Amino acid sequence: MDVAGETRFKRFFRVAAGLNVDESDLTRYQDFVADKVYDMVLIAGARAKANNRDVIQPWDLPITKGLQESMHAFKKLDAEVDSKPILARIAARPPIDLALSDEVDPRLIEVAGGLTLALARCFTIIDPKDTNPGSKAWSRVIRVFNLLL
Repeated sequence: MDVAGETRFKRFFRVAAGLNVDESDLTRYQDFVADKVYDMVLIAGARAKANNRDVIQPWDLPITKGLQESMHAFKKLDAEVDSKPILARIAARPPIDLALSDEVDPRLIEVAGGLTLALARCFTIIDPKDTNPGSKAWSRVIRVFNLLL
């Protein structure tokens, strides 16, 4: 990620949840979003196959009510931060054996944004006093997401 992207990443976490993140958090964040988007595309692929389709449609993505709300909140917040270019790179089409419809790509960026916002806010739920999450906090938050996604 370039310097401008890193600055946006830091600003997003500060605005979204009052967190101060640093360069070491950037790799954890990118891996987290890429992994969760990939997991969701795998589930979507299973849904498409179960419905005898070889193309994944947006409605195949396993988007929960909470994630949908985070996606909507992200859109409002992102008007101030403009992190979509970063998310487009992170949420690029994961390699799977099914095709993704043209409508899925922009949806994956929205999903990545919702995941980013939920991730940031999860830190404040787990430890409201910690404004600079370290590796232990990242591990805890990621374990919570792994239970759900």
